[in-house]
Amino acid sequence: MIDHEPQVPESKNQADLASTRRPLPPFTRETVIEKVRLAEDGWNTREPERVVLPYTIDSGWRDRAEHANGRQAIIGFLKRKWAKELDYRLIKELRTFVGNRVVVRFAYEFHDDSGNWFRSFSNENWEFDEHGLMKLRLHASMTFRLRSRSVCTTGNSNDAQMGILDSVNWVYSCS
Repeated sequence: MIDHEPQVPESKNQADLASTRRPLPPFTRETVIEKVRLAEDGWNTREPERVVLPYTIDSGWRDRAEHANGRQAIIGFLKRKWAKELDYRLIKELRTFVGNRVVVRFAYEFHDDSGNWFRSFSNENWEFDEHGLMKLRLHASMTFRLRSRSVCTTGNSNDAQMGILDSVNWVYSCS
């Protein structure tokens, strides 16, 4: 049996993808919140080939110390990430925005293959092109080991989780 890696379309015509990447910049408060929710929902699928579609073909990422340029490199990064970060669950909240630039804060929990639970949190800086595709994603986060899985990242941030990142002692109060 031959194992084939799924290929992500590398269309040079960004307009082909624009209709599925709404809302488009410049954002309003309502449309940017929708964009944040779409990103959160996509990442929570833990499907790299799906997660990468809202990014430009040549999207640039910095994720902690790792850099990835382009969709195929991002897919490789996500596969490595989720092979180690099991049962990954993410929440995102809008922090601020202007035009085509957005800052979100986020938290996610995962466990390793030994059953140890961890929480990471920080901010992400996003920049979108005119077609609503993310061309730049910058992020650096801190990760803490938890005594057990918390209730902080269960459910959907559209529900009771909204505002959870406002707590000054969030990192400690949920562990």
